[in-house]
Amino acid sequence: MSNDPAPRILISRMSSLGDTVLTMPIACALREEFPNAHLAWVVEKESASIIREHSALDEVIQLDSGWSKSIKAMRETARILRTRAFDVLIDCEGTSRTALLGWLAAVPQRIGFSGPHSSLLNRILNTEQVTPVFDHLTDRALELLIPMGIHSPRVRWHLPIPSTARAWARTWRRNIPNPKIAILDPGAPQTPKLWDAANFARVLRHLHDVYHYRCIICWDTQSERDFANEIVEHSRGSASLTPHTDLQHLAALLELSDLFLSGDIEPLHVSVAVGTPTINLHTTSTARTCSTYRQLTLQSGKVRRDKSQRNRDPKSNHHSTARCDITFERVCDAVAEIESKQRLLRSA
Repeated sequence: MSNDPAPRILISRMSSLGDTVLTMPIACALREEFPNAHLAWVVEKESASIIREHSALDEVIQLDSGWSKSIKAMRETARILRTRAFDVLIDCEGTSRTALLGWLAAVPQRIGFSGPHSSLLNRILNTEQVTPVFDHLTDRALELLIPMGIHSPRVRWHLPIPSTARAWARTWRRNIPNPKIAILDPGAPQTPKLWDAANFARVLRHLHDVYHYRCIICWDTQSERDFANEIVEHSRGSASLTPHTDLQHLAALLELSDLFLSGDIEPLHVSVAVGTPTINLHTTSTARTCSTYRQLTLQSGKVRRDKSQRNRDPKSNHHSTARCDITFERVCDAVAEIESKQRLLRSA
């Protein structure tokens, strides 16, 4: 394949929307190295929308989530993939399903991970294994390109954002007179990694009073909207709500914004992909391998729960009063660090 100027390459990253975003740089690197290649991405339905229309891709192959659960579905998947006659598969996921997919597709060169980053079946069925050096998912994915002669490529995302979403964001932005916008995605109130509304509002007031941000709060579900409204009530006029934003409209808004704070992992990856300075409010349960790429992560040392929660079933989802121990001061320090870097960039 190294002598083929137009290889047919299949990227396999099928599930997890956040991981799909983190893997996008592999498509950009392949397109830069092989400008005449036919470059496709196989993905399951739940994550297809974020990768569809990516400028580096010629094709997005969408599979139903149950494609591997029956012989009939696997035969149909094999038929779909074999007709495309791919030369190489880049298995970014390392699971038994993705190894099976490459084998069913009869791709002659199948590149995957070795060791603990892949399943046993993955190591058996893939034809080449790469032992990753880096921890982060994005850097590890790019290491899979080494057998193709690509070493240390530039990390670029080229996140596809619909023109309609960008037009909406520009219109909405023109209605905000402030020169600086900070977006908060507080997520759902029952999530244990979150603060309460009063603490979020305190940060937004700090952003407004010290750095003159107009703070806006995004939301998706009704429970998130209710929580966001509670934060607005505590903000003393420092914050307001956006209209309903799905991930693509949020991405368009983030492109026009100056700061993003969130503990909800998927929007954080989108924020990084569009180049917005990002503060990641994480708990200890979040793996470092898929944390916010090269952005500020405030790792919680522990998650506190009220006494009324301590005797509940640990497998239950009753975390309405749980809160992480990231302090207001730590967030303020992170904001100050970003502001300092932005001043240096403006004066350079």
